[in-house]
Amino acid sequence: MRERLVILLSVMLIAFGIETAYGALSPLKIMNATTDRVVEILRDKELKKATKTPERRAAIRKAVTEVFDFEEMSKRALSVHWQKLTIEERKEFVSLFSDLLERSYIKKIEGYSDEKIDYLEEKIDGDSALVKSKITTRRNIEIPIDYKLLKRGDKWYVYDVVIEGVSLINNYRTQFNKIIRQSSYTELIKRMKNKQEEELFSEKR
Repeated sequence: MRERLVILLSVMLIAFGIETAYGALSPLKIMNATTDRVVEILRDKELKKATKTPERRAAIRKAVTEVFDFEEMSKRALSVHWQKLTIEERKEFVSLFSDLLERSYIKKIEGYSDEKIDYLEEKIDGDSALVKSKITTRRNIEIPIDYKLLKRGDKWYVYDVVIEGVSLINNYRTQFNKIIRQSSYTELIKRMKNKQEEELFSEKR
């Protein structure tokens, strides 16, 4: 189960590297095109070297930040609590949440090991879209993954990923809501900052 989860999280972000040039493409075509781009980063022999870890992660991070709608994800993850925040508090939360996502999943995506990815269909309804895909592991296990996107201008942004029926944002919403209700929003921010510091310390070791 643990191995399977790592595979899911590793491959989940492979489709998240969108260049501005892809903005006019359909969501499904964007996923296909950007998969090649990120896989190329992961397979680059030079970037695989331990001394190139910062450069490799920077390339992946750039791909992630270009397609994630972090503000939309933050709104949905905090739900009703978002409305109670000041403008400055919202900016702080978006910054912490985006950093949490990037740090968590960049490490996971580096474990990608040639799992097969198929993009099956897209459903577009106005400025909303759903791209259905599946991953076939080396053990021939098929894992369904759905990408939810919103259109901003002429570009599509991912705001949620559903793996085997489980929403990434709903998971975070449950965790955040529990902390806020049992303690406070201040405690949530404190924990997120502590996590950030732990990751930074770990990287320096």
